[in-house]
Amino acid sequence: MTHTIEKKDKLLARARRLRGQIEAVERALEREAGCETVMHLLASARAAMAGLMAEVVEDHVLTHLVDREKHPDALDEAAAEHLLSVVRTYVK
Repeated sequence: MTHTIEKKDKLLARARRLRGQIEAVERALEREAGCETVMHLLASARAAMAGLMAEVVEDHVLTHLVDREKHPDALDEAAAEHLLSVVRTYVK
């Protein structure tokens, strides 16, 4: 079972919240909201997308690159955590 299936409900909830944020951008544009409002909504949606991406990448690394039982030659945990730290910083 892949990590996306194991965390399906959690990931779907995040995707649905993201959809709601995109719909808020659309509504703001339809009602001709000010650019400051639209930019704030866009920034929120972008952060939500980055958060979802970071979670999927983190789960991928921890599931497919570090699990020594499944992958004896995998990266060590310290190296994986360092990589994830860089990814988390990049997607913020």
